[in-house]
Amino acid sequence: MKIIRAEHLGMCFGVRDAIALAVESARFEPLTVLGDLVHNETVLEELRARGVRIEQQPAHADTRTVMVTAHGASERRLAETRRLGLNVLEATCPLVQVAHRSLAKLMREGFHPVIIGKRDHVEVRGMTEDLDIFDVVLGDEDVAHLRERPRFGVVSQTTQPIEKARLLVQLIRERFPNSEVRFIDTVCQPTKRRQNAAVELAQRCDVVVVIGGAHSNNTHELINTCSQFCRRVHRVQTMDDLREDWFRADDIVGITAGTSTPDSVIVEIEQTLRQVSLSLMKSQTVPSF
Repeated sequence: MKIIRAEHLGMCFGVRDAIALAVESARFEPLTVLGDLVHNETVLEELRARGVRIEQQPAHADTRTVMVTAHGASERRLAETRRLGLNVLEATCPLVQVAHRSLAKLMREGFHPVIIGKRDHVEVRGMTEDLDIFDVVLGDEDVAHLRERPRFGVVSQTTQPIEKARLLVQLIRERFPNSEVRFIDTVCQPTKRRQNAAVELAQRCDVVVVIGGAHSNNTHELINTCSQFCRRVHRVQTMDDLREDWFRADDIVGITAGTSTPDSVIVEIEQTLRQVSLSLMKSQTVPSF
């Protein structure tokens, strides 16, 4: 069994920086993270082990200092948190901040805001909670329900595939040929690199293992992408999720991972796959008498 890695995979700089800030801050004072710092339970368990507390609502925090996740937050949410007398640390990914600024720019120029992404995702909530009127689209049906506007200003959740974003922008233009549609590409470069590498990987493999959390959007997008080019795609979070019956001794097995997946987990899963390979080879060896 041959095992190969995607050229680009795993934790991005925004996630690494957020984790480092949380760990460093918790060394000096009790810290509560508001929501999941990253969508990976392995990482969250490690943070809890270091004394970092995790609460969904600021009112439930029992520490003086709280941290906004890498996914960002709205100005309204930040102001409400500070009104509770809490000290707010921001671990917002710089590329999420770019998306916020791009959306604000479009609105200042008179465009109706449209966000490509998952309506209930924390990053999208952070982009929309300050807005009175906006639309969120993720598929053809959402575009079909848009009202006509003179000008549409479109940005994307940073972890959406750029191909999907461009397709939806084109659908908006086709549906409203008399409207001006301006798109600012806010899909982050780490997502683009991982998506492109996933395509190349899946085209070469019999099986692809995607490593990431169950609630990680970019992990699910990697699964969707790989599934277009490879029939056998499996998501795992840790090495304990691997099953030997997914593989055959002559398979080419690809590994990719979402942007919140630690390097150590990727290494453990790759090592476990090599053990699976040895086991399959032994099981297919016919003893001679």
